[in-house]
Amino acid sequence: MFQDKKAAIFDLDGTLADSMWVWTDIDNRFFASRGIPVPDTLQQDIEGMSFTETAAYFVSEFQLPETIDELKVIWNNMAYESYETRIQLKPGARELLYKLHENGVLLGIATSNSRLLAEHFLKVQGISDLFSVLSTSCEANAGKPAPDVYLYAADALGVEPKDCLVFEDLPKGIQAGHRAGMEVCAIEDAYSAHQRQQKMDMADYFIDTFDEALKLL
Repeated sequence: MFQDKKAAIFDLDGTLADSMWVWTDIDNRFFASRGIPVPDTLQQDIEGMSFTETAAYFVSEFQLPETIDELKVIWNNMAYESYETRIQLKPGARELLYKLHENGVLLGIATSNSRLLAEHFLKVQGISDLFSVLSTSCEANAGKPAPDVYLYAADALGVEPKDCLVFEDLPKGIQAGHRAGMEVCAIEDAYSAHQRQQKMDMADYFIDTFDEALKLL
């Protein structure tokens, strides 16, 4: 899996961070405060969208009075404390990151989340210095499954896409990595457990925990 790879690019939520549950909670509280029923297909509808695209979707779909930027501020404020005190790295993630860094593999983040929350989480976890690049779908101007955020990260790392290994937890993220011309390792996550077989079929590799990947180094 790591043979001839010069860089490893990680999705954040649901991949490195055990955090998808937080957004379900935020959505529930957000809709409840406005007296709007949570659509059954919400998570499916917004999967892969950038932070900005998701805000635009909410403003349009639910006719909210906030602007896109105002809504992003609300969500950042609702999630900030959770990313500081409640969300943790997935098992084996820290050890894998340090080992890859020691082996000279460049590390990057390619996330649909906001830069504010991503940077805060990496800082709280004490791993910011391991990453040479943090790219967001907002900056790449396209959410997943478009390849833009991964191509953006590879370019910033100075590495050809074929020399990058992507770690992802959702089908649209796997698609994004492949469309960028990269190999993709999918990781299990409780949030997408119902998509396990689909992820296994789509990805080049599949792991239940990062401990499995660590053994391959």
